[in-house]
Amino acid sequence: MSAPEFAAAQWTRATGAGVDPHEYRRVTDALTSVADWGPSFRRTGHGYLQRAENAGSSLSAGEYLLTAARWFHLATLAPYADASRAAVEADHALSRALTVLEPGARRVSGEGFTGWLRGPSDAPGTVVVVPGLDSAKEEFLDLVSALLARGLAVFAMDGPGQGVLAATTTFVPDYERVVGRVIDALGVARIGLVGMSLGGYFAARAAALEPRVAAVATVSGPFRLAWEELPPPVREIMAQRAGGADAAREFVRHVDLAALAPRIAAPLLVVDGEQDVIPGVTNGELLARLAPHGSYLSVPHGDHLLGNARPDWLPHLSDHLTHALTGTPA
Repeated sequence: MSAPEFAAAQWTRATGAGVDPHEYRRVTDALTSVADWGPSFRRTGHGYLQRAENAGSSLSAGEYLLTAARWFHLATLAPYADASRAAVEADHALSRALTVLEPGARRVSGEGFTGWLRGPSDAPGTVVVVPGLDSAKEEFLDLVSALLARGLAVFAMDGPGQGVLAATTTFVPDYERVVGRVIDALGVARIGLVGMSLGGYFAARAAALEPRVAAVATVSGPFRLAWEELPPPVREIMAQRAGGADAAREFVRHVDLAALAPRIAAPLLVVDGEQDVIPGVTNGELLARLAPHGSYLSVPHGDHLLGNARPDWLPHLSDHLTHALTGTPA
């Protein structure tokens, strides 16, 4: 794939993650090959670190650091020898930003997870944001902001094989155990879950098997995966995150929610984009149909992760989780 083709394919994902679309164009228009992607995005991230150092206020410094975290994370989306370093840089930039902007934010880590708990200590509900195949907690800052604006506490996490943990851990099919450890560490009685892309499978599985999940939503989450039909780039990323091709094939064998969907007792919202068509991926309509309290939102023009259609789903999803956790409209 050429650099322009790759940049076009990542366009709505990058802008959905919150980077300035004009700057994205400037950075990607200068690429001569996909191999330049990681170094160019890291340089852009380092530019924002420098802006943070020179900022005239702590607020501006924190905002620059959040932008740096986005660029460092996006640097990991193309094959790149220093991708793990970029993931660490994203993690550090986010940590510095929250230390400046939200002194009450708390880093919470445990076996197979790490992330930041944000929001009021007396929040009426807590939502855990679960990333997917090659996403991370730094990608969904706008989703976190929408939930925080509704008075909820939010824990945006990296799990096994994800984000800053990708270099030292691998995917696990029994993600409900990770979610259980997260709930224990947060010290709450129940949570809402929102899973993004492959995180939708993790969230739905956890909702079926962890009784403390009181609300759940998925965005572009797979109902089922078929290894042989997946595009080669997806299989390659899966192999990297799962610990090899054989491990990835075995992991994919578990990604099938047919038996688990009827066990999801919590209110469930499934969000899909109708333009999100990936060979080997069965989208979420069946999940919504089989879950006892499932509802389905399909956005005709939405693509994968619906970065091109955020007004069509983000407020609705945020309200769904708020109402399910608090019993009152958002």
